[in-house]
Amino acid sequence: MAKTALITGASSGIGREIAKELSRRGFRVILAARREERLKELAQELSGESRIVVCDLSKREECVRLYEEVRNERLTVLVNNAGFGKLGDFTEISLEDELNMIDTNITALHILTKLYLKDFVEEDRGYILNVASSAGLMPGGPFMATYYATKAYVTSLTGAIYEELQTRGSRVSISALCPGPVDTEFNSVANAEFGVKSITAEYCAQTAVKGMFARKLMIIPERSISAAAKASGLAPRKLALAVTGRLQSAKKKF
Repeated sequence: MAKTALITGASSGIGREIAKELSRRGFRVILAARREERLKELAQELSGESRIVVCDLSKREECVRLYEEVRNERLTVLVNNAGFGKLGDFTEISLEDELNMIDTNITALHILTKLYLKDFVEEDRGYILNVASSAGLMPGGPFMATYYATKAYVTSLTGAIYEELQTRGSRVSISALCPGPVDTEFNSVANAEFGVKSITAEYCAQTAVKGMFARKLMIIPERSISAAAKASGLAPRKLALAVTGRLQSAKKKF
């Protein structure tokens, strides 16, 4: 019986490349996202068996529907990748956009992690990879306030669950992927131009999958980001916020 993985946000970027990497490793992949045509194109590119599920994970009922539709497939891997960001002053980004971001980046991830983790724990097997960001390792992100806050939620939740699993001696593993800038559609959606060098989505995905199967808690593809995260933890909170704010402001498109 083939190993099976579910990847949300699989229509582009990191999710798309993780699906390819898992397919190369012999997994049957279930691709979930809103854009059906993109999912069909990806499914045709994959070497192994695949299935697509079109869903909008910003809606709670769609998260539950996704779980119910594939729960009998005995997943080995869950990749919570769906998410997006917005750049701008907190007072200027629309409330609708921010609530949609919270529903996608936090609520959907929380629901799917909760539902599948129960199944994984019951069978004492499985891997969960929550795609966070280096933003989730920082004290905050002026001009991307809500996005940074959502990713901090992801890293905090993942870390707590990791320790609970360790305490009970479970064979289930959970990891958080925390990359810096990645060459994906994220920039255009966020309306941002990043001034620092990006890594490729392919490299990010390969590092993510390798780290997940190595049972790493925090997977940080770039050494520079790891060093920056450690430095921000040592710096006074106000100073770290000021530095991050200057970097974020420089990304704005005028």
